[in-house]
Amino acid sequence: MKYINYTSQFNTKTIIIGLLLFTVAFASCKKDDPDPNEVLQDGKSVVINDLAGDTQAAMGSGTPGKEVRAFYTFLFRFKDQKQIWIRNAADSAQWLKTKDWDLAFTGPYNSEVYVNDKDYQYNPGFGGVAKSAVVMLEQSYDTVNQAPSDQLFNASEATKIGWASSATSSGWFFYSLNTHIMQAIPNRTYAIRLPDGKYAKLQLINAYKGNPPSVTDLNWPAPYYTFKYYVQQDGSKNLQTK
Repeated sequence: MKYINYTSQFNTKTIIIGLLLFTVAFASCKKDDPDPNEVLQDGKSVVINDLAGDTQAAMGSGTPGKEVRAFYTFLFRFKDQKQIWIRNAADSAQWLKTKDWDLAFTGPYNSEVYVNDKDYQYNPGFGGVAKSAVVMLEQSYDTVNQAPSDQLFNASEATKIGWASSATSSGWFFYSLNTHIMQAIPNRTYAIRLPDGKYAKLQLINAYKGNPPSVTDLNWPAPYYTFKYYVQQDGSKNLQTK
């Protein structure tokens, strides 16, 4: 007589059904997980995803397909999301001293960000015609509903938004000398007074492609910038976006 192990069959079927149910449940959860870039949308702000910086430059040798050289600066204009590259003296002469840009992404991995300011000698727009000012706020972007007073803008010592060497620095990211990975600082927003007197707010969110919540791989594609901003067009200090 052939012996049939019903217990074994039952266990096998149970395991298969369990795995199928788990797969369906996992897929459902994955489907319900919000897209990190969709979460950034609020109906008012402009969200920029994966804006490529100078991806052909490298800090050191040994990076296939990249050149060891300084990273080219690029400018960004709020009104139409235009990206403008500064690769040579002709580009500098055409753009830097004009009002035709709002942010300059400079330095290693384009991580050092300036507003357009004709008075600060190390600003890309130095000697030009635009006068912007920036104030760092230790608040999440969504809770910044009002631009600071003009007195605070006038007194602000924030000149460059880059590597935060300390918790009190005006920088937008921490950088590890051990892992060589950048990490954006949460709950940090930049209020900007633009040359035309309008007010804006800015959040720099990520420098890595895909806006990952965390990065452990030194070779993760960079720089690809994710950031969001809002410009109040009526001239008031109202920066409410939620």
